[in-house]
Amino acid sequence: MAVFVALGAFLMTLFGGWTAQRVTDRRHLVLGLAGGLMLGVVGLDLLPEAVEAAGTPLFGVPQALLLFVGGFLFAHVVERLLAVRQAAHGVGADWGAARSASTRGGGRETGGRVPQVGLTAAAAMVAHSLMDGIALGAAFQVGGGMGATVALAVITHDFADGFNTYTITSLYGNARRKAVIMLIADALAPIVGAASTLLFTLPEELLGSYLGFFGGALLYLAAAEILPEAHHEHPALSTLLCTVGGVGFIWVVVGVSGG
Repeated sequence: MAVFVALGAFLMTLFGGWTAQRVTDRRHLVLGLAGGLMLGVVGLDLLPEAVEAAGTPLFGVPQALLLFVGGFLFAHVVERLLAVRQAAHGVGADWGAARSASTRGGGRETGGRVPQVGLTAAAAMVAHSLMDGIALGAAFQVGGGMGATVALAVITHDFADGFNTYTITSLYGNARRKAVIMLIADALAPIVGAASTLLFTLPEELLGSYLGFFGGALLYLAAAEILPEAHHEHPALSTLLCTVGGVGFIWVVVGVSGG
């Protein structure tokens, strides 16, 4: 049953990626919405689940929250090591000329970003979707009611996963082909995860720890990369409304699914 339900997550993920591709002329709105969806998923879905599953205090702080901060710092360190913005190497001074040249040549504007960061972030999204599938399968092992609740949350927010996977990959200057490959991998991941639960059972605390760590990394990407990029050239009210709307959408999803 879990594998069958995961097919819905597969289709919803592809639909999210397709939506991201179709609105290239409104890129700032896409990024604004993506940032809101990511913020909503982290704050209203991932983090509460992580604390509930791995809330054992370590020196007075729940384990999931420590890993949440660790995930945020890990993403920051990776970005710095890969010199995403490369400010210390004069990218800021040369950016305008490089952008103009790439536009004339039909190339992609990367704004000094390293494409490997986008692929790494997308790979993390795939890993998250894999865990979605595992959570789905584990929920159906508990019972049909629990499985149905988790299925609603997974299938609905997989739209955001597909949307964000394609957006993150392409944002860092990767070719459309690579973005599509990562999107397909993200769509297949829940099916693989759900099928794997036929072979083993994932400890609840381990799942919560993973969700906390991943949530921190995802929040960093939203706050430090996606949202600033959305408002860089188009600081419009419509962009802000898309961000707020993304958070509101996830709120509704969490509320409908019973938290």
